[in-house]
Amino acid sequence: MDTFNYRDNLLFCEDVSLSEIAAEFGTPCYVYSKSFLVARCQAYADAFAAHKHLICYSVKASSNVNLLKIFAEQDLGCDIVSGGELFRAKLAGISGQKIVYSGVGKTPAEIKSALEYGILFFNVESESELLLIDEIAGQIGVVARVALRVNPDVDPLTHPYISTGMKENKFGIAIADAERIYIEGTSNLENIKFVGVDCHIGSQLTNLSPFRDAALRVKNLILRLRKHNIQLDYVDVGGGLGVLYDNESVPEVVHLADILIDVFADLGLTLVLEPGRSMVANSAVMLTRVQYLKDNADKRFAIVDAGMNDLLRPSLYDAYQKIVKVNEEEQAGKPLFLYDIVGPICESGDFLAKSRNLLALEQGDLLAVKSAGAYGFSMASNYNSRPRPVELLVNGDQVSVIRERESFEDLVKGESFGS
Repeated sequence: MDTFNYRDNLLFCEDVSLSEIAAEFGTPCYVYSKSFLVARCQAYADAFAAHKHLICYSVKASSNVNLLKIFAEQDLGCDIVSGGELFRAKLAGISGQKIVYSGVGKTPAEIKSALEYGILFFNVESESELLLIDEIAGQIGVVARVALRVNPDVDPLTHPYISTGMKENKFGIAIADAERIYIEGTSNLENIKFVGVDCHIGSQLTNLSPFRDAALRVKNLILRLRKHNIQLDYVDVGGGLGVLYDNESVPEVVHLADILIDVFADLGLTLVLEPGRSMVANSAVMLTRVQYLKDNADKRFAIVDAGMNDLLRPSLYDAYQKIVKVNEEEQAGKPLFLYDIVGPICESGDFLAKSRNLLALEQGDLLAVKSAGAYGFSMASNYNSRPRPVELLVNGDQVSVIRERESFEDLVKGESFGS
């Protein structure tokens, strides 16, 4: 589903012209489509309808509270990785019983806060973390529900920076050690209840075979645990389903569901999923305007008003995102030119795209960076003392500000100005 379409050569989000949005709210800005988000929720619900499941949206992908409220309205839970994300989930009205807490570096304060909110379970990533959770749970008089995040050493066939399930990655507990930890923990840790097992192997997976491989290894662990009378309630299979950025062959949610339900159908466990990118990536564009054009020998640059502080993915791991003109001209018979789309940040790595074929650009042209909903605003920063952009939500023909553009005063909030 694509809710960004051209009408009379002008790009729209649902029923609103992006040119009008840019004129009213300025650039750079993020524009989200509510109907796209609702449709993705329905796609996951329909795909897994045949099996007991819980969809926990991965908050790190895009964490605006207004987006989380949409997911809450669609009966989703959350996968969180920090105390700040727990705070956002609370504000969005998401029940603790629909929250799973992942991440390798949970602090004592974060663990305590999550226990007090009554989260569904922790995805524990090390033995030392397990011991700390047991200690803190004992201090406040509760039993902590826990799943071990196992590392199955499966190659996810994705970018190394977003691979999480191989033995050289920092995430999870080696699957070879997990059985021992479950057995010892069940006997020795009074404030821990093992309720599940978790596995997340990476992000932007466009080949489903690693999902099946990891699922089979996790199932084998569950069966071995049952021989020791360790009965679990949940199998958390993480997220990572890829999305269309360029011309990738991207599997549908239903194809992932077919694999996971086939593997786990006979175990009687609730499937927990943690989709992030596949929920929000194509829900948004980032609008930016051409400030200057210049040629350096064989290079043609379009310098825009958005930089790596606004959208880090291209600079961080050379990610590809389509860039289109909001005012699309008829292309027949018109020449294309090769541009590097670069930003104002004082870094050579500040770019949104390299070597893109576009119709001739002019100063003031409005561009849309597509697939900007995942790891776009959530990774934005104030580098070069630049205020972060406004976030906007389109619902039909209505536009609402879901996060105001930062001001210069916001940049120094919290700083002291002593004499």
